[in-house]
Amino acid sequence: MKKLSIVVPCYNEEESVPLFYPAVEKVVKEMDVSIEYWFVNDGSEDNTLNELRKLHANHPQEVHYVSFSRNFGKESALYAGLQAATGDYVVDMDVDLQDPPEFLPQMYKLLQTGEWDCIGTRRVDRTGEAKIKSFLSDMFYKFINRISNTRIVPGARDYRMMTRQMVDAVLSMREYSRFSKGIFSWVGFRTKYLDYHNIERVAGESDWNTWKLFKYAFDGIADFSQAPLNIAVWIGSTSAFIAIIGFIAVIIRHALNPDAAVFGWASLVSIILLIGGLQLLCIGIIGRYIGKIFLQVKQRPIYIIQEKK
Repeated sequence: MKKLSIVVPCYNEEESVPLFYPAVEKVVKEMDVSIEYWFVNDGSEDNTLNELRKLHANHPQEVHYVSFSRNFGKESALYAGLQAATGDYVVDMDVDLQDPPEFLPQMYKLLQTGEWDCIGTRRVDRTGEAKIKSFLSDMFYKFINRISNTRIVPGARDYRMMTRQMVDAVLSMREYSRFSKGIFSWVGFRTKYLDYHNIERVAGESDWNTWKLFKYAFDGIADFSQAPLNIAVWIGSTSAFIAIIGFIAVIIRHALNPDAAVFGWASLVSIILLIGGLQLLCIGIIGRYIGKIFLQVKQRPIYIIQEKK
């Protein structure tokens, strides 16, 4: 009998954990597979860890958990869960039940055909979310797919079932700064997406605010595209070219009319401030890439485990 590992990152989800397990069990007990759960407590500040301990105590054979020493982020939690999973197939799910468990039998059946290596999910609408978040999300997918060679399916979720071969390929990518949506696409493999409409959280509130999503999006762009560096080069080259043209114009003007008065002090200061701002922008872009290199070469662990059952 094949084994299915269910990886569940958790951060401040004490209300969702007791609801998640029975909802998923109701579906998977009808499947002809053995099940193991790997919950990853990402340094939660509430009673999530206690709920996981209770769940493990009641189901010691099926339910396991990993608890971090602090909050390392969902990407680290997902990576830890994939490392812990021992199944022939591995699925990543959010504990808030926004990922419909009803898809699990269909995912497994499609993988069994051998035609696919991964069955992912794609959210076709964002009903219930703030319009600004939906707009920024749409713009992000359009932008990154325009500047990156790695295509990311718009609306794609981390909720996907993968073969062991694909999981091992994902785990072989040990970069410190991780953007799973890009990694899943970069490793390749044959992937089919199942569409579904947005589902509200079963309990609690999302920790992902607009600012965190913005930073996460920029990390994704920096991880899978050099376009920002090319933009910095273009800005610098354009500014230098304009400066040279202006310098030549000043020389010609002085040669033709040596007694011409000097005007435009305010506009000159404005131009200097503009150029200075563009330079700082370019330095900031380059600094982001250098920062990622700095973190990678230090070879710090992606996460630290404090407790594991």
